[in-house]
Amino acid sequence: MINKLLTEFFKLRHKLNQYIKKLSKTRYLHRSKTFNFLLSLTVGVLVTSIGITTDWATTKTSTLTYKTSWTNNSIDSTNLLVQNNTETSKLTYKTSWIGNTIGSGNLRVQNNIEAMYVAPDGTIYTNSHWDEAGMEAGIYKDGKVIGAIGDTHGWSRGGGKAVTVNSKYIYIAMTQGSRGKTNEDYPPEGTTWHCVRRYDLSGKPAPFPNGRGWDKSMLITSTKSEVTGLATVESELYVSDFVANRIRIYDTDTMKEVRSFTVAHPGAITIDPQKNLWIIQSKNGSNPAKILHYSQSGKQLSQQIADIVEPTAIAIDHQGKLLVAENGPRQQILIYDIKDQPVQVGSFGSKGGIYAEVPGEVRDLKLYGLTGVGTDASGNIYINSDGFNKSGTDLRKFSPSGKLLWRSLGLIFVDNADADPKTDGVDLFTKQEHYLMDFSKPAGKQWTYKAYTLNAFKYSQDPRLHTSPDGTFVRRIQGKPFLFLTDMYNSFLQIYRFNPATDGKVAIPAGMFVGTNSADKPFLTGNWPPHQPEKGEWIWRDRNGNGKFEKNEYDTSKDYPYIGGWWVDSKGDVWKALRTEDGIRHYPLQGIDPKGNPIYSYSSMEKQTTPKIFNDLRRIEYFPETDSMYLSGFTVDHPAFGDDAGVAGSEIARFDNWSKGNRTPRWRIVIPYDTTGKREVSTAAISVAGDRVFAVTVKTAEVYVYNAKTGTQVQQLKPGPEVGSESGWIDIPYGVRAFRRSNGEYLVFVEENWKGKVIMYRLAG
Repeated sequence: MINKLLTEFFKLRHKLNQYIKKLSKTRYLHRSKTFNFLLSLTVGVLVTSIGITTDWATTKTSTLTYKTSWTNNSIDSTNLLVQNNTETSKLTYKTSWIGNTIGSGNLRVQNNIEAMYVAPDGTIYTNSHWDEAGMEAGIYKDGKVIGAIGDTHGWSRGGGKAVTVNSKYIYIAMTQGSRGKTNEDYPPEGTTWHCVRRYDLSGKPAPFPNGRGWDKSMLITSTKSEVTGLATVESELYVSDFVANRIRIYDTDTMKEVRSFTVAHPGAITIDPQKNLWIIQSKNGSNPAKILHYSQSGKQLSQQIADIVEPTAIAIDHQGKLLVAENGPRQQILIYDIKDQPVQVGSFGSKGGIYAEVPGEVRDLKLYGLTGVGTDASGNIYINSDGFNKSGTDLRKFSPSGKLLWRSLGLIFVDNADADPKTDGVDLFTKQEHYLMDFSKPAGKQWTYKAYTLNAFKYSQDPRLHTSPDGTFVRRIQGKPFLFLTDMYNSFLQIYRFNPATDGKVAIPAGMFVGTNSADKPFLTGNWPPHQPEKGEWIWRDRNGNGKFEKNEYDTSKDYPYIGGWWVDSKGDVWKALRTEDGIRHYPLQGIDPKGNPIYSYSSMEKQTTPKIFNDLRRIEYFPETDSMYLSGFTVDHPAFGDDAGVAGSEIARFDNWSKGNRTPRWRIVIPYDTTGKREVSTAAISVAGDRVFAVTVKTAEVYVYNAKTGTQVQQLKPGPEVGSESGWIDIPYGVRAFRRSNGEYLVFVEENWKGKVIMYRLAG
């Protein structure tokens, strides 16, 4: 009876969690005190009634051995609507995380900060185009996230790249797309509103007469281009209208336009002590960027700054000096005396930024990808680095003397981690970051951000600047470290080498596999990389070691265009699974060339037939030490319902003596898969390590653990209280990655895209 009641309770709790997640995406949920009260009451009644009957069955629960953790976010487990009650069992696995200063809660470090404003008291207001959990715009103070600027996500809505604040309101740039509901004041089909939206200082929308949008808090400034700059002077709001080449001025209370004046390609704006405007004029073709000076009436003044490469943000400090975020090769904050003609009188940060001294090594004063700068009334300096190609948030506060006071990190977005086998899991890598682990520390405190491995200036053709990789393999080949990356669609496999003597901690582009173009869509579109073959598939190898894609560096072929997955084994051989009968491709490593690049070729490629049990192969992992092959996909016995290209299939099978031709499975496991077409249950990814096989589900992010020798399920992992007992959906084909340490402990890394981290389970062997 007890077990039956518990089973029914946990089924009901799971359904309730899913329903809550759906409801939480509505714009009205967080305003509904009635809903929250009823929800709490309902859960309380359920828990009390079952608790009275069963006393929680604590004497009959099994003891498990996993741990949970996280990386790259700075937030703790507060402000949760509902938590899983994993603490009611005596669990021996722990959850942790990587890559976010905050591991759980409704507030955590956002994915990116593309603009920020610092108030005199040190409150930081931010804005960005997108945040997976809906916090495009946030409020930070004293190293903590203290609020979110609301309703910027969903309903074809997004944030932007400008924000400013006065004594009454917050103003952010945003976009509003069509929803087919013009009667609710959404744009008509095919139209996007580029707006300024007004909020009160707590982050709630502040409507105004003739305001637009569903809550009348939006000011439409353009339907052609986004707002690129915002500032206030007394009762006036200044708005950069980029395409129209105008600065538009609005009354801050009525939000009516009062005048405008011409500025070519205006960007960020700041106000000096004389209440005049300094405006970034963005680079236009061969015309370099400048910083121009204007009066409030629109008269251009004689002062300007032209000795800059890529200014991305500006601010006035407490002494009236102009601070310019120089995002060119200097990667510094440049400081100008602007009493007369501007004169640079100083700089802040290491010259060369993250690439100074040991390239890629993280240090307090090494900046990279600058997007925001500001100061408070005491002269403290606030700087945000977003990396390159939106690598993630790195927000820092410095004292006037340059001492780092605090740092908030949100480095992960659609990514997973893998461990360096040589250092027994102490060194972890994601697509752009290198972390150093100390497993003796508490959950979420174990990781240290050690290096940023992308050099945007030396290697401007680095695939990470032009694509969106998300699955990381770390391998040691002939003792040397290599990084392999693929993406959400298995379109490619990127290869990186390391050379500390020439490039410090930077991962150097070394090679790349790209799949065959389909009839209607190439695998890679656009002008990158240069010289790529127009037809078929290709392998690129950086033969001369300069990190550039050059005409004589491609090997070409043609194959089936639909890829199920990639794998790199411990010898450095590359494997590819195609979704067809002869769907396995084996690329044996042909050595390492004089520049340090692994060599692969189509002439040495081996075609291998897919075992007959599979009719749609999705994932592949081969282990030469035991000559064991693990395959997953849809089978004849358990076929796919529709064509969900992103999942791992319906079965995992192990084959021994693979290289000797054996195609009879040692065992087969039926894993969670969709049988209804609704994708409520499906498996996103698999990973094999030691004596365990791991499979993670898409929507519930539960990790199923199997015995690799027998195929029997031995455990199931769920996010623990350390991360708020919650996770977003698994969006990538390598959303789980496992590593077995020398002490037998398993580290299991799981993508957690929703709140910007990687979940890490620690599981006893």
